[in-house]
Amino acid sequence: MKIAGAPISWGVCEVPGWGHQMSADRVLAEMRQAGLTATELGPDGFLPSDANELISLLDGFGLACVGGFVPVVLHDADHDPSQDLIGPLRSLVAAGAGVVVLAAATGTDGYDSRPELGDSQWATLLSHLDKLSALAAEYGLKAVLHPHVGTMVETRSDVDRVLAGSSIALCLDTGHLLIGGTDPLELTRTVPERIEHAHLKDVDAALASKVQTGELTYTEAVAAGMYVPLGAGDVDITGIVKTLEDSGYCGWYVMEQDTILDTEPGDTDGPLADVLASVAFLQSVSA
Repeated sequence: MKIAGAPISWGVCEVPGWGHQMSADRVLAEMRQAGLTATELGPDGFLPSDANELISLLDGFGLACVGGFVPVVLHDADHDPSQDLIGPLRSLVAAGAGVVVLAAATGTDGYDSRPELGDSQWATLLSHLDKLSALAAEYGLKAVLHPHVGTMVETRSDVDRVLAGSSIALCLDTGHLLIGGTDPLELTRTVPERIEHAHLKDVDAALASKVQTGELTYTEAVAAGMYVPLGAGDVDITGIVKTLEDSGYCGWYVMEQDTILDTEPGDTDGPLADVLASVAFLQSVSA
């Protein structure tokens, strides 16, 4: 299995005010300590923007670049999202990545709320997805759409509209799908041919339900520990991985356990312990 990491598992996030941001050197060192072989890039500014500096830094920790998460506004007919994507595509190509992970951004910071789209806005979003998928292909990259809480593609009905109205592949984020109301195992069984990338998260369903009812915001639930190590929550990670493997999936499994940190963690009480538990669980599933 190709197992990669993501800086968000160490609390590194693009949302302003998300929490304490750990240094790249420590995050990358702990990724390698956990046995990971690659990483997604994380938010702008976390890793060097210069391709040579980035490759040198990752090489120093024995890590490759698998891809990057790029939120873009897709539903505005007066906005061309291609211009937002060209820079990240060039950076990802230079870094040797293979995937650009798109999210249908609302246009505001954070993931605690989102507007409802009309039919014309949906038509624009779907058209832009195909346009960006073709643009990524011109750069030799695979574009995948990440259904994500607090974006314009969050719920099961949103996912179904994308599947029916666009040809773009999906990033199967097991946590965001569950919180948004989609059974990730059922989706994996239904459309395995549309899944080209996977973000593996496990979730405390009780906290997820409080997000669904509005009792907690997404950010509050993350801070309360909604994401737990793989195998410790309510997502059938074993069933999902088996279904993907049986369908011939050959993409990356990116370990993601979104967290919010108050301060710099000590050597023994930081995110690394949860990442190690998740990696061990995934390795046991694939054994």
